[in-house]
Amino acid sequence: MFLKKSSSKKSKSAVKNIVTVNAYTDKKYIFKGDTFQSLNKLSYNTSNFITSYVSNKDIISTTVHLSRSIPEEDIPDILDIKAYEELGLDQASNYIISSTEIENAGEEREYHIFVAQPEVLNELFSPIKQQTKYIDLILPAPLLYKALYKKEILEDTGTHCFIYFTKQDAFVTFYRNGEYLYSKSIEYSLEQIYEKYCEMVGEKIDEKEFFSILEAEGLKTTNSDYQQNLMKIFGEVFITINDIVIYAKRAFQLETIDHMYIGSVQGPIIGLDEYSQNYLGLQSADLSFNYQVNNDEWYIDQLQYLMLLTSFDYMEDESSVVNLTMFPRAPAFLNRAGGQFIVATFAAISVGLAYPLVYLIGSYINDAKIYALNIENNKLSAEANKYKKILSDKKQKISVLDKEIGSLSKRYHGKTKTLTSIYDKKVNYRLKSGTFHMLAEDLHKFGVNVDNLYSKEDTFWISLVSSDDRKLTELIKYISDNHFDEIDQIDIERIQKDPESHYYKGLLKVDLR
Repeated sequence: MFLKKSSSKKSKSAVKNIVTVNAYTDKKYIFKGDTFQSLNKLSYNTSNFITSYVSNKDIISTTVHLSRSIPEEDIPDILDIKAYEELGLDQASNYIISSTEIENAGEEREYHIFVAQPEVLNELFSPIKQQTKYIDLILPAPLLYKALYKKEILEDTGTHCFIYFTKQDAFVTFYRNGEYLYSKSIEYSLEQIYEKYCEMVGEKIDEKEFFSILEAEGLKTTNSDYQQNLMKIFGEVFITINDIVIYAKRAFQLETIDHMYIGSVQGPIIGLDEYSQNYLGLQSADLSFNYQVNNDEWYIDQLQYLMLLTSFDYMEDESSVVNLTMFPRAPAFLNRAGGQFIVATFAAISVGLAYPLVYLIGSYINDAKIYALNIENNKLSAEANKYKKILSDKKQKISVLDKEIGSLSKRYHGKTKTLTSIYDKKVNYRLKSGTFHMLAEDLHKFGVNVDNLYSKEDTFWISLVSSDDRKLTELIKYISDNHFDEIDQIDIERIQKDPESHYYKGLLKVDLR
């Protein structure tokens, strides 16, 4: 009843190239020598790692919960049983079943299960298998986006929605915090959009011309007829997408969709991200990323890139990637019955000859090693002596230069101090005559006289005389307000009236900055 996906252990070192194949369009690429380039024809080559994907419309999926008390060895069988129960599969039929566990699920373990019919896979991938003899990895299309988070192209925070249009399928996929959440196909593949357009205009439009305009101008085409009809079709598309978004929010308790990415196998559809943002009110962008992979084409199907990145993840850890392949490569020679027989026969013969030969061969090997090491030692000794002499000469030169540097440093510091002192006196010296002139003008302005003045460095003491004590206070306030950038502090001792002259006197102290 259960048809398990089979796998074969591969020598990772034997894989030199990665070949990604779109089984729906027969478009294929090879990653070879750090370059991702188009491949004209497939061939059998065990150094090639073959990867493809199965579209969302050709698989079914569900999510199941298991108790953490279930032994690890029982989980695969229980997941298969759950798949039949949850998805209502025909008990008399075989299916290809694979699953992936959701990290940090909570009290129970949670798994996404993906199921495909062998007949569908066989029809889709047999032409590839006939040429390559095996397919290492067949991925569910919605899980391809996981590579964007593993490779840190997107941040694994928030909820993201991916919409991708291919010729045969269009599907909406949700990820939350970098983990797959839900996917849904819609009846608006590129071929279906073309057919709806023809129905709308009432005639058969040239298909190449239609897709050429869609690829080059998108929704911003200068052809008004094309634009109006495309806007109507994509209006229907986004009504469907909006219903899916509403369902996903309710089913998975999503507060919002943080970002939406929209792309197609033909390339970005110009204006579609703006249309999405205006219609759905969600931040939208083209589903096109910089993968840091060398290529010479203006655009490569994004799913081809994602198959490449996921292949690297699979070769590092097979258990981390869902694999629906029915066409694994043949087991290694040692794992085959014929290979094991030949190896056992050769081993028996070798054991009989090994004992007498082991000492003889070991002796020759040791002599050869000693001879080779002596030659290497002589070369290295000569090289070491040469560099020791060079280091000795350099140390002597460094010692002489250190003494010269010390002498020059002393001379430099002495001249620096002298020049600094000269510059300070020349530039920063404050002429007292200018200060006296300033104070004289202010005294004259307020009718205040001086009967004594003396200074010390940047401090002045001025004995003020006035017929009115208010003139003294007004003078002090004026000096404070108008010369605050030149004066650090201004103060006057007690103002008192001379009983003999009837004039007011006070000693003003001014500290300049």
